[in-house]
Amino acid sequence: AMLLATLFGVVPQAVVSIFGGSWADRHSRKLLIMLPDMVIAVVTVVLSLSFAMGWASLTMIFVVLFIRSAGGGVQTPAVQSFIPDVVPSGKLLRVNSIYGVINSANTIVAPAVAAVLINTVPLWSILLVDVTTAIIGVGFVALIKAPKKSAEHVARRMAEAENSGQPTLEPMSDANADRSLIASVRRVFADLKDGFSYTWRRANLRNVVLGGALVCFVSVAPMNLTLLLMTREYEGIDLNLGFINLTTASDKLAANELGWSIGMLLGGALMSTIGAKLIRNNMRVVAFGIALVGVSVVGLGVVHNLLAYLLIDVVNGLASAICTGPMRTIIQTEADERMVGRVFGLDTTLSALGMPLGMLIFAPLADVIPISLVFIIGGVLTLPIGIYLFGQARRNVSAQVTRTAA
Repeated sequence: AMLLATLFGVVPQAVVSIFGGSWADRHSRKLLIMLPDMVIAVVTVVLSLSFAMGWASLTMIFVVLFIRSAGGGVQTPAVQSFIPDVVPSGKLLRVNSIYGVINSANTIVAPAVAAVLINTVPLWSILLVDVTTAIIGVGFVALIKAPKKSAEHVARRMAEAENSGQPTLEPMSDANADRSLIASVRRVFADLKDGFSYTWRRANLRNVVLGGALVCFVSVAPMNLTLLLMTREYEGIDLNLGFINLTTASDKLAANELGWSIGMLLGGALMSTIGAKLIRNNMRVVAFGIALVGVSVVGLGVVHNLLAYLLIDVVNGLASAICTGPMRTIIQTEADERMVGRVFGLDTTLSALGMPLGMLIFAPLADVIPISLVFIIGGVLTLPIGIYLFGQARRNVSAQVTRTAA
């Protein structure tokens, strides 16, 4: 059941993101952000009623997970490509980092609130809390005034694309809306081909998208085996600091998740304050963050002290936050406004698929070799990615200096 829940929670987003990126380039990004939340809210109300009436089933839960994941596949590329529409380019890193802080805070607060509610109110009413927050979120997004693209703006973008050899997009019109379903599907797949070609031809975009996917494959996948690590390596090892006492595997796993989220929160806060003012080369920061992720994953496999493990786990979350904001900023600043949705869609798809594909390799491997060695292997394989991206960042600086001198 847990395996199916993971598949229903990950695979639909990975698949739908391929199309979600194309939709984000062709349709209202603001609407694509709000619509999935509204659909998910309706589905969650149905699930809540099913629990209240006593006819909820595991199948229904899987269906809801599927719909929520698919909604994320539409919403995620739309959100990430909508940010540069309303944020000045010089503030993108700061805003992306704040976005990460909010997500990290939600990761910390939501389970704590759920733990309190689950002991005081029925499950069906807790689901209605989720519906309420979704409605509030949609209301906030509705208040954002998105800039409208004029016909002259669209024509200028198309002319620039033709002159530069980029794939061209037709402006939306009533005629486009009346096309047949087959023609629409063909257009979407043509958009996918254009998005992949566009990303592949631009070194920075290619490096960020593939680098992120590889990190998910070789280091994020082992990190999802922390339950095995806790049960095998830390069985019988307790941690008592007076204010906290970790004795069971579930306690240690919860502390692991909390430590990582705190690291993400601290990293996002650091990047949104000091980092946004000091960073001049986002690719170098991405390379450093990925290398630090690799080192910390190795550390998680090497140490056998629970307190040291949790401290390194905080560092891992910090490193993840350090590279995530600049990666989004690179895509938002280097991708053309007409193509940014497709680039983010491709990025989301490859990253989402990287984790389960990595699990197919690392999970069986954990039954053959010690689980700690699986972490060490994942961390060591992550280091070359950071080193390669650092080399690419140096080449970019050298090329820029050469152009300036010329």
